[in-house]
Amino acid sequence: MAFLKEGSRPPWVGLAAAVWVQIAAGSAYTFPLYSPALKSVLGFSQQQLTIIGVANDIGENVGILPGIACNKFPPWVILLVGLSLSFFGYGVLWLAVSQTVLTLPYWVLWLALVVATNSSAWMGTAVLVTNMRNFPLSRGTVAGILKGYVGLSGAVFTEIFAMVLNDSASDLLLFLTLGIPIICLSMMYFIRACTPASGEDSSEHVHFLFTQAASLLLAVYLLTTTILKTILSLNSSISYVLVGVMVILLMSPLAIPLKMTIFPSRHKRYGSSNDLTEEEVSSSQTASLLTPISSEADLGSFHEGEDVSEVDMLLAVGEGAVKKKRKPRRGEDFKFREAVIKADFWLLWLAYFFGVGSGVTVLNNLAQIGVALGVNDTTILLSLFSFCNFLGRLGAGVVSEHFVRSKTVPRTFWMMVTQIIMIITFLLYASALSGTLYAATALLGICFGVQFGVMIPTASELFGLKHFGIIFNFMQLGNPIGALLFSGLLAGYVYDTEAGKQQELHCLGPNCFRLTFLVLAGVSAFGAFLSMILTIRIRPVYQMLYAAGSFRLAQASDH
Repeated sequence: MAFLKEGSRPPWVGLAAAVWVQIAAGSAYTFPLYSPALKSVLGFSQQQLTIIGVANDIGENVGILPGIACNKFPPWVILLVGLSLSFFGYGVLWLAVSQTVLTLPYWVLWLALVVATNSSAWMGTAVLVTNMRNFPLSRGTVAGILKGYVGLSGAVFTEIFAMVLNDSASDLLLFLTLGIPIICLSMMYFIRACTPASGEDSSEHVHFLFTQAASLLLAVYLLTTTILKTILSLNSSISYVLVGVMVILLMSPLAIPLKMTIFPSRHKRYGSSNDLTEEEVSSSQTASLLTPISSEADLGSFHEGEDVSEVDMLLAVGEGAVKKKRKPRRGEDFKFREAVIKADFWLLWLAYFFGVGSGVTVLNNLAQIGVALGVNDTTILLSLFSFCNFLGRLGAGVVSEHFVRSKTVPRTFWMMVTQIIMIITFLLYASALSGTLYAATALLGICFGVQFGVMIPTASELFGLKHFGIIFNFMQLGNPIGALLFSGLLAGYVYDTEAGKQQELHCLGPNCFRLTFLVLAGVSAFGAFLSMILTIRIRPVYQMLYAAGSFRLAQASDH
């Protein structure tokens, strides 16, 4: 049901609430914090642990069900499912790690982690789809902001883990079991569909800049305080104050609707509730959001083997007849079954698969990579990766939005550039040269984040917003499949083989992951090649969609 209110506060309130839900949805990034406890308390081998890590990625990224549900149910229902999964999944893991329940079978823990992290797919889908529909003219920016906060969530949880929970894995799992449901219950009222804007203005641009600046400030603060905690011995009072400041920074996006309340604008851009019944509002929203993204006039030059007969066109125009229904063209709304048969769909999927599949392999094994290369405290490594992951996601939205509007450069160009950088990064890891570990982790975090920040708006621009939930969730399957192949099977096997040669449980030295990094460099090279092909193919689409310097919507739409 649409939410229509005089003024333009509702979508900004929803965006501010979505920030908190996205932080909660990033719980999957806490795996490196409690994975050592899983290994030591439960006696897992590294390969068993990496297979558990695959469960983490499968749960987080298999979002087909929430993708289907987001077109059938309001966002609060999707969030309710998400918080329930989080409570039960992390609850089982807490029972095992705290040894409240002894000897839980391996397969039970694997399924529990799938359930726990699948909550991220439900929560992320609810807020991302809702907000991209609320801001259809700024979808790249919105995707960058929301996915940026997900990338930053690892650092948020690390801060809580180190400063409040005293590095206790069981306390962290208990916090996830109870804290995530509390956040979702508090925010679900505000995550709702609003009437989208019909045009762009300077105030919206300023509001987005403020939100991006606030998130960047939070990211710098988190990295700084994590380093301080490692270098200095902070007492509990100072630690609590630092966490309190973090909470205030997380609330900063609320400043926008607060400013709109105190200084209301006379220009109404998100509709008015005057003289509209609830039924009319719902009907208006449905017509507005679910119409094709571009009219036939806008995309008439895209034929892609789907040309309409000129004779039929002339007869239709001359007789005023309704033209026979045709298949959608790139830039319009596709059903999932229509999108999945397109070459561009699979090129985007494969390019994303090679980008995130290789990156998530390092993330899942980051603690073990650090130890193997002589870093005993891997907290800074995780915070650095989270910070740079955030920069990549936010920066992908900002940079790709600028160049797509000014130069009509397809967003996938940046996917190609960062995958080339990933080749260099994996070679740096493999070299194990002194001082390169942190630089390689920072570079990889940025490049990994860009894959998310590019794929999401690209999928919406090529295939529309009507069935965006299921389309982008299918794209995200590249993450767990990559984790299974490159992390679970490759990295885990190589690590255990090298540890066996050393006759130790924990492998030490560059050989623990060297072969894995060399394979990942080759994977990234192939991903860059596919990204280049996709960029060339879709350039005409972006030239049409952004010909006027902003995203084109159907003329008949109420957007």
